[in-house]
Amino acid sequence: MSPSSDQIGVDESGKGDYFGPLVIGGVYVTSEDEAQLRAAGVRDSKALSDKKVSAIAAHIRASCPSTLVVIGPERYNSLYRSLRNLNRLLAWGHARAIENLLAKVSCHQVVSDQFGDERFLESALMKRGRTVRLVQKPRAEDEIAVAAASIIARAEFLRRLQELSSRYDVLLPKGASNGAIAAGKEFVRRYGADTLGQVAKLHFRTTASILS
Repeated sequence: MSPSSDQIGVDESGKGDYFGPLVIGGVYVTSEDEAQLRAAGVRDSKALSDKKVSAIAAHIRASCPSTLVVIGPERYNSLYRSLRNLNRLLAWGHARAIENLLAKVSCHQVVSDQFGDERFLESALMKRGRTVRLVQKPRAEDEIAVAAASIIARAEFLRRLQELSSRYDVLLPKGASNGAIAAGKEFVRRYGADTLGQVAKLHFRTTASILS
């Protein structure tokens, strides 16, 4: 980020996780904030442990205007059935985060990771979002504002996943590997296949493995 630029970064967590919500974070970072965020350890959340993510997220939210859009599994499944495209769903969530944050701050630039056709996000923005310069690029997490957004989104995803695990007394793992299949089979054994959509993103191929 250049010394004079203030910007909003947006990023998501939970996209590749079978269980739990999709969470989109948005953080407004000024040029004055950048140094202290870097000193606090802000970088792409994928490079941080879960414990570190939660600690740094608390610092970010105390230091910078931020927002979270949480799309729980049931809402996620409903949106996916309607939109039939993951990138359109991501664009919808990113747009909501951008609009929410622009209601709090005045900012002229938003940076997001690029997913699919750039027009998906551009067309999902509403009145406030269409007044800003929208930058979509690969490895956007290199920008401190996007890295901060990735951290607060991941922290909230982890918290919500733990809540679901506690509510149903089934350990719901991250990711979509064999551990997720085993947990899904146990969940279905206890609660039935019709309830799986309360904790999981049903369009994943994992669902077929669980129900086979």
